[in-house]
Amino acid sequence: MSNVESARFGVSPDRVRAMANVYSCTNQQCIDALVDMAGEKTRGWWWDAYREVLPSGLITLAELEHHATAIRAAFTSHIPGMLQTTEHAREIFSQAIPTPTPPEVEHRVSHRIKRQDVVFRENPNPYSTVIHEAALHMRVGGRRVAREQLKHLIDMSERDHITLRVLPFGVGAFPGSGQSINYLCGPVPELNTVQLDQFHGPVLLDAEAHVERYRRLLDVVEAAALSPGKTRDLIHAIAQNL
Repeated sequence: MSNVESARFGVSPDRVRAMANVYSCTNQQCIDALVDMAGEKTRGWWWDAYREVLPSGLITLAELEHHATAIRAAFTSHIPGMLQTTEHAREIFSQAIPTPTPPEVEHRVSHRIKRQDVVFRENPNPYSTVIHEAALHMRVGGRRVAREQLKHLIDMSERDHITLRVLPFGVGAFPGSGQSINYLCGPVPELNTVQLDQFHGPVLLDAEAHVERYRRLLDVVEAAALSPGKTRDLIHAIAQNL
């Protein structure tokens, strides 16, 4: 089990069923979902190439995003990684502490862009995010890069499977302010996972009480945000003023 948990060994569908039997798991839907994940050998497994060069938390996040049936997110000071341009991402990673080497920056940029396959692949699952207006005013990389990033947000928001909302300054205080949240919906509710951004890396929560708390928080934040149409109008206005 320690070798499986440390990713030294893979988990075959037969091993998943065997472990479920040993642990007396009777939730057949959950077992079937885990079996499907264990048996998948699609090109989504590209993240294995990054295991030796990136923190394990980022690899786990990529795998969770790949298997998620839907993603809900909220960001107060950053543009969501799923919607970042290459130049925006490169500038963000270049400012990390300790200062990364150029190869480290490029590995992280490459990994982030490949993660975006979730929103670009054929028959993508729903992606819904709320961005605080403050993040839209940050001139990451300078005027040109910031303007291109805002244009990219508008373009992505027009895709049928993407819902983008902005939480305007006028809302004032709101639950969870200052916290970036990724809510990854699993194939079954038992596999739902919340990812929080921390300075030392991503933190993953899967306890039912935690997941329920962040689901309710996202409900409140989404209700307070602008509609998708008004969101596009606001982003366009900010871009014009850059």
